[in-house]
Amino acid sequence: MAKDNKIAIYPGSFDPLTNGHIDIIKRASMLFDKLIIAVASNSTKNSLFTIDNRVQIINESLSDNDSIRVDSFEGLLSDYARKNNIFTIIRGLRTLSDFEYEFQMAIMNRSLNSSIETIFLMTDEKYSHISSSFIKEIYKLNGDVSRFVPSPVIYQLNKIKNEKNNK
Repeated sequence: MAKDNKIAIYPGSFDPLTNGHIDIIKRASMLFDKLIIAVASNSTKNSLFTIDNRVQIINESLSDNDSIRVDSFEGLLSDYARKNNIFTIIRGLRTLSDFEYEFQMAIMNRSLNSSIETIFLMTDEKYSHISSSFIKEIYKLNGDVSRFVPSPVIYQLNKIKNEKNNK
């Protein structure tokens, strides 16, 4: 099977999608003809949004970019990449501790599929303090997260809050 080096995957749980994710996505989409945002089903994390919600939020947040496709997957990223004939993974780095974890994951993915290369993009420093975990915690404590996430996330968070208030 021939390699298609013009397509890359940016995997993650995106729960929720942050402005830091958007930054990495926009920059990565300029490097490749097509970027697939692969929303992972991660059973080890306590998810705020369903996979369908996350896919919808990403699509709404990036509707102006035709080179981006959003998909979801379960199982190993290396298997997803192999099935879709993709050999490049994009990962964002915020801190040195991110690098340690991402480095180990890149080596493991390459061990599972020797054709895979991982490209690391450093986040813009204005987003280096933002993480999905922080967003969830701030939201659960009734803090304002609007400057850290795109508007479709705010819409979905307000929807969750309204549903809880109406119970």
